[in-house]
Amino acid sequence: MPRELSAGGVAVRRMRGRWWFAVIEPNGRPGVLALPKGLIHAGEGAGETAAREVLEETGLRCDVDRRLTDVRYVYTRGGQRIFKIVVFHLMRYRSGRIGDIEPAMRLEVASARWLPLSDHRRLSYRGEQGAAREAAELLGA
Repeated sequence: MPRELSAGGVAVRRMRGRWWFAVIEPNGRPGVLALPKGLIHAGEGAGETAAREVLEETGLRCDVDRRLTDVRYVYTRGGQRIFKIVVFHLMRYRSGRIGDIEPAMRLEVASARWLPLSDHRRLSYRGEQGAAREAAELLGA
């Protein structure tokens, strides 16, 4: 079974006295809320990938704080089953405006927005909920 290695981030920001995190709605999947993530390129570390993907998919520049959980799952593409590992990182907002992404990224991302970190259960995927829950526990949110 082919394998893929990706990285992503739980990008957080403190606003109005509480922690918020960035989520995306993938294009063509209305109602799905996910964390930004993508394939690790050759010569790129997982933290670098997470920062790149968060910027590309949300418009936010973030610093990697620490590694969180790895999420493992199998999905099907073109009739072939693929084993995927996603390395998630806690990332702290530095600059940028949520949803201000390059036009080319609109093929992948319909929208990006902030949600209260306490609402991590609104994420559509259990593994990503776990990564966001871990971030919330670390931050005391």
